[in-house]
Amino acid sequence: MRLLFILHCLVLTLTNTGCQSREESPSETVSSASSKNRSDDHTLKPDTSTIQLKFTTGIRSILEDRHGNTWFGSHNEGLAKLSEGKFTYYTTESGLSDNQVRSIYEAQDGTVWFECGQGLSVFDGKQLMIVEHRDYSRRNEWKIEPGDLWFKGNESIGYNTGGGTAGHPGQIQFGLDTGEKTPGVYRYANERLYYHAFPAFSMEGNGNSYSISTPFARGKNHQIWFGMYSAVVGYDGNAFTVFTDDSLNFNATTGYLHVRSLYEDSRGILWIGNNGIGVLRYDGNEVINFSKQHDLVSEGSQNRGGFRSPTGSLEHVFAIGEDRVGNIWFGDRDTGAWRFDGKTVKNYSLKNGLPVHHIWQIYNAKNGELWFAMGDGCVQKFNGRNFERVF
Repeated sequence: MRLLFILHCLVLTLTNTGCQSREESPSETVSSASSKNRSDDHTLKPDTSTIQLKFTTGIRSILEDRHGNTWFGSHNEGLAKLSEGKFTYYTTESGLSDNQVRSIYEAQDGTVWFECGQGLSVFDGKQLMIVEHRDYSRRNEWKIEPGDLWFKGNESIGYNTGGGTAGHPGQIQFGLDTGEKTPGVYRYANERLYYHAFPAFSMEGNGNSYSISTPFARGKNHQIWFGMYSAVVGYDGNAFTVFTDDSLNFNATTGYLHVRSLYEDSRGILWIGNNGIGVLRYDGNEVINFSKQHDLVSEGSQNRGGFRSPTGSLEHVFAIGEDRVGNIWFGDRDTGAWRFDGKTVKNYSLKNGLPVHHIWQIYNAKNGELWFAMGDGCVQKFNGRNFERVF
């Protein structure tokens, strides 16, 4: 077993993905549903009386992989895997780079990747490993390939150290090898993890303003969108689209970008959720403030993350999704779930079955349901009238 493990890490090192690895040693396994809860297609039928996550600090990410496992990333308690009716839990003691798991993706090669508050980890089907090696030789050679994955930098905030050096707040030349800070992203393709610097453009900001703040979002025609705290960058394989406070004419009166969620819907509309100024809508021609358009900005709003919004407002949007009939859903930090049917917007809160208001992620489950990852550590679904617990 030891020899096989050494050979496994040697192969990863040669392909430049590398690892710090531990044998799978989950912190706890909890038995759950019986075989009677499984359908003919081997999809687990949740029995909420027995299958419940033990997390209490919030669910940040969800993924159902091709092998029938369902993964749940917590806000700061590690990772859970639901397989064959049992939960298995993982933390930094069992191979995670950090106990905050912001995003989970499955690669074409079947590996499952975990974008943590700090660093990356990968599950190869047998063990969880910390990914260390990166390829910085193609920092300006941007491309999009089928099935590639994109990740933020190594730190919870700030810049990728491989693209430049950390510097003081002030003028930043993106993509230029000036010795200033040069933010970028990592791309996993062909079993290698490449670093790409963002294109050359200038901004004013501090060390946190232009670091990645959201999971990447896929759009039509291979479009990829990246959300930073103070910018949105899109790349279609040929050209970049960039939104900043300057390009949108945002100021202290309008409020500034503080991007916390991105979603391009089935119609090609880009939705940008902010922590303070609500939802922006981009139709390919112009950006409008959707929250203001629908009178969902509270009177006296301070247009910032530290301001707690009252009932009836849509200002702190951490999650966006789309259900199977085309409704757009927004998850707000302070006011719960919102559904937009193309004409009207409806709010669902504690009185509709939500345990708390804060929604971290909206996930399209393989069975067609829309799952809402909640701030109290559970997963909810909408049954057509109210919300009920799934996990």
